[in-house]
Amino acid sequence: MNRRNWLRAAGAATIGLWVGACDRLTRNPKFMGFIGSAENLSRQAQRAVTNRDALAREFPARMISPDFRANGTRSPTDAGYIALRDAGFAGYRLVIDGLVERPLSLSLAELRAAPARTQITRHDCVEGWSSIGKWTGARLGPLLERAGLQPQARYLVFHCADTLAPGPDGRYYESIDLVDARHPQTILAYDMNDAPLPVAHGAPVRLRVERQLGYKHAKYVMRIEAVESFAHLHGGKGGFWEDRGYEWYAGI
Repeated sequence: MNRRNWLRAAGAATIGLWVGACDRLTRNPKFMGFIGSAENLSRQAQRAVTNRDALAREFPARMISPDFRANGTRSPTDAGYIALRDAGFAGYRLVIDGLVERPLSLSLAELRAAPARTQITRHDCVEGWSSIGKWTGARLGPLLERAGLQPQARYLVFHCADTLAPGPDGRYYESIDLVDARHPQTILAYDMNDAPLPVAHGAPVRLRVERQLGYKHAKYVMRIEAVESFAHLHGGKGGFWEDRGYEWYAGI
């Protein structure tokens, strides 16, 4: 069984445990410390044997899935998002701030004018399904160069417009390191299959980080924050699902 299939199976098992309230292990600091060390070893091993710019597989147009499933939120109910959606996202601004020299606030038109990439790739969900889609979006690397990362910046945090759970920690967020942020296939997608990104798939902008599992591909991205660590963010694990027991590094 290859790494991709193993991660799918592991993710499905994690979901089953969580939904079934059999998460006693995730509350055990020693066990979670072991899992964290294994995850770090996996990331280091993959980075050691794989070219940092190696591309995820791309597919011909004839292989695009006729019915690409939507993961996670399909229609955010947050008032701010609804107002943007109803106005055709005319007032949307993507903020890039945190540990940067030149914070950015970009309209959708400005994002569309930035250096872009189109790619046909496979989305692999931790639930065990896959779909192939065509994505066009602004390359994240050039936007980071434009903003100017400060030396202490180590990660990018994607703050999203959808709320998945009640309380202050219920807003969706994700994060990646700078290796994946600068990868040529990491884009802020605004088009899917040659049309504006649908709401169910993250309109107006979603992250595509093609060497990671689906939950890392944050939808409804509103702000990108450059940080040194995750300590000040929600559960401190670097993502909505990571705070609930998922691996932070979901490389495939």
